[in-house]
Amino acid sequence: MEVMSNIDMKVISVTGVKHQVIRMIEALPEEITVDDVMAELYFKQQVDAGLKELDEGKGIPHEEVEKRMSRWLTRYGKN
Repeated sequence: MEVMSNIDMKVISVTGVKHQVIRMIEALPEEITVDDVMAELYFKQQVDAGLKELDEGKGIPHEEVEKRMSRWLTRYGKN
């Protein structure tokens, strides 16, 4: 069995990211700015980070979010 080094794993990881970015850009409309592309990349990065946190059990349960939002809206939402 061949053992891969950390460097090999990082190259595979970067190559996978590169292909994901290329596919994302290809799916965007033709008339798009560099700022639009950067915004899409940032959005994807944030979503991926959030999903990773959820996979690691670091998320807040939906019920807790509802409680927090309710308290926040009660406190700050009414004028």
